Amino acid sequence: MGSNQVDLGRYQLGWSDEVEYAFEPVKGLDLSVVEQISWWKGEPDWMRSRRTGALRTFFKKPMLPWFEENMPGIDFQDIYYYLKPATEQVDEWENLPEQMKLTYEKLGIPEAERKYLAGVTAQYESEVVFHRNREDLERQGILFCDMDTALREYPEIVKSYFGTVVPVGDNKFAALNTAVWSGGSFIYVPPGVECDMPLQAYFRINSESAGQFERTLIIADEGSKVHYIEGCSAPVYTKDSLHSAVVEIVVKPKAEVRYSTIQNWSSNVYNLVTKRARVEAGGRMEWIDGNIGSKLTMKYPSIYLVGEGASGEVLSVAYAGEGQHQDAGAKIVHTAANTSSRIVSKSICKDGGRTTYRGLVRVESGAVGCKSHVQCDALLLDEESRSRTFPYMEVGEKDAEVAHEATVSKIAEEQLFYLQSRGLSQEQAIGMVVNGFVEPVARTLPMEYAVEWSRLIELQMEGSVG
Repeated sequence: MGSNQVDLGRYQLGWSDEVEYAFEPVKGLDLSVVEQISWWKGEPDWMRSRRTGALRTFFKKPMLPWFEENMPGIDFQDIYYYLKPATEQVDEWENLPEQMKLTYEKLGIPEAERKYLAGVTAQYESEVVFHRNREDLERQGILFCDMDTALREYPEIVKSYFGTVVPVGDNKFAALNTAVWSGGSFIYVPPGVECDMPLQAYFRINSESAGQFERTLIIADEGSKVHYIEGCSAPVYTKDSLHSAVVEIVVKPKAEVRYSTIQNWSSNVYNLVTKRARVEAGGRMEWIDGNIGSKLTMKYPSIYLVGEGASGEVLSVAYAGEGQHQDAGAKIVHTAANTSSRIVSKSICKDGGRTTYRGLVRVESGAVGCKSHVQCDALLLDEESRSRTFPYMEVGEKDAEVAHEATVSKIAEEQLFYLQSRGLSQEQAIGMVVNGFVEPVARTLPMEYAVEWSRLIELQMEGSVG
């Protein structure tokens, strides 16, 4: 998002729009709702069957214990599962309805598109309303569209990979997404093709008590390379909204994928996302995760290293303010020899916020020569804030190197004194220390996003003093 587009401090994306919908939305979840979604989209029988089967799995599947503990009051029947704006998808910005255009201009999409000249997808409620693919991407054979278009135009590719990385029964929310998914991004990069500029998507929940359930599928074929960036926002309502996405990534031999998230949900959103990548021989997967906002985030990007020499890295930052809980982490599974992984998790708590690191590193028997390093650092800005760490290490192979280190700290008085002696206010000094703390993640972002991330952190620090 453009750094001069909108003030994001204290969650100021909190406007909402009057939007006309294609049909009267109905709350609740049952077989008729799922079948209606599939009917509206004109889907093939195999996808309709996949959805209805997933619904049955959702109703049977219990909540994971820590999910139930963190969100005891969620009512799955008090949510809109499908909101279809009364507009068709367009590929010219001028053809969007004025209200939607205004929304996305506030979010900075036109500027981002001009600066990067990259493919852009914009999702509003349940549907992708704008998409443009760069002509040079098309000439290279790169497919980039929303998932609904992919299901229509590339059904065999979707059918081959859909649900293969995140099975329908993986967890309750993966089953829910499979039943009611709508929108999301589809990317296929052909063998040996390198996509030089990031591909971008923006997701926005506009309605009260709404759910958003995008499904993203990325396939990087052998020796290819791609970077995908998503940004998220929602207005502030008194009633909670639910965001439950599934992201599946297939990294073929010697391919590289980087997936960056800049999340700034409002403080009434439950953000429950299943993200997983499967990496084949010599491939590399990187998750870069920036989490600010939401009432509760539960997100653990996962990497399965299934081919020899594959590698993976998860870099994440979580900020929790008043009334917020960021329960985030990573999961990396080494199933092949000579694979390597790294997890760096940074969390910041302020005004009584809570952060939790929940992670797993597993090395399976026979996966010789594996190396993994986990680093968890928490920064507490007051006495009321809390941070917890739940690292799990399951090592089934003697010939492996697995290390874990964790720190919990406060800002040192000497640091603040030094910075203030150089003319900074105490508030500015705290912001600078915090930005230095999260720099290992910020430096992995393109400059436009790194600047925006730095501004978000600084604005969250406003009012830190006194």
